[in-house]
Amino acid sequence: MTLNTVNLVGRVGRDPDVKYFESGNVVCNLTLAVNRIRRSSDEPDWFRLEMWGKTAEVAANYVRKGSLIGVTGSLKFDHWKDRNSGADRSSPVIKVDRLELLGSKRDSESSMGSADGYDEF
Repeated sequence: MTLNTVNLVGRVGRDPDVKYFESGNVVCNLTLAVNRIRRSSDEPDWFRLEMWGKTAEVAANYVRKGSLIGVTGSLKFDHWKDRNSGADRSSPVIKVDRLELLGSKRDSESSMGSADGYDEF
């Protein structure tokens, strides 16, 4: 049995980077800051997120820097060769399957949103 599931809740670090392809596909890349429960430092852990299709479109339309979101996905690694040294490089990325809009700093002040406090996509 294999298992590769990642669940994160945090705040978006920058506005979505969205790319549309001639094939009709769309990809959205974000960074997510996640605070640890038992950590003495104020430094969050940062994750790169990758979303495709309808999930990417929802993120492009409704997610902004500072938005509080929840994601479920799987861990993958992007691989490439360094242009300067030719060394093999890799970087972890969360491929998001499910996105939940939990609100943003502004939303929490005005109490806008769905009745249960979040929308699921």
